[in-house]
Amino acid sequence: MTAATTLTTDRLTLRQPQASDLPPYTDYCASPRTQFVGGPFDAAQAFDKFAAFAGHWALRGFGRYIMQQDGAPIGHVGPMQRDHRQPPEFTWTLWDSRYEGQGLATEAAAHVRDHLLGDLRWPEMIVHILPDNSGSIGIAERIGATRTDDTPPAWYEGAVVYRLTAEVSA
Repeated sequence: MTAATTLTTDRLTLRQPQASDLPPYTDYCASPRTQFVGGPFDAAQAFDKFAAFAGHWALRGFGRYIMQQDGAPIGHVGPMQRDHRQPPEFTWTLWDSRYEGQGLATEAAAHVRDHLLGDLRWPEMIVHILPDNSGSIGIAERIGATRTDDTPPAWYEGAVVYRLTAEVSA
């Protein structure tokens, strides 16, 4: 299940997290933009969450990529898998509203989806989204995720569950 450590789209570099990404990630964590993922978070919580980004790559051989545009980190995209008995969860977030409305998150998510489900032949990923997060619901649907009637995990109570399968990358 080892994923490529760097991917490139027309406008983005998608790469593993680096220490220099922590300050902008910490700013994001302190902002209202984290409302759909349990935030805002203080600096210590942001550090712990970011350390999990980096550690996930070491423990699982894949993880969330940092979206980089013109050398600046602008968000993250990719899978995480808390429980190896469950399909990986696919996530994306732009860290600053300046990058919204340009299709960057959709571009990144579609590219990572194609790498994981197409190139690596993963069978599926799941996506959890709170119903009020219309932006992420739109991205999920644009990249081919299908809404299910599955119950979300307890740690994401109230979320809507989507599923991505290898067929969307074929």
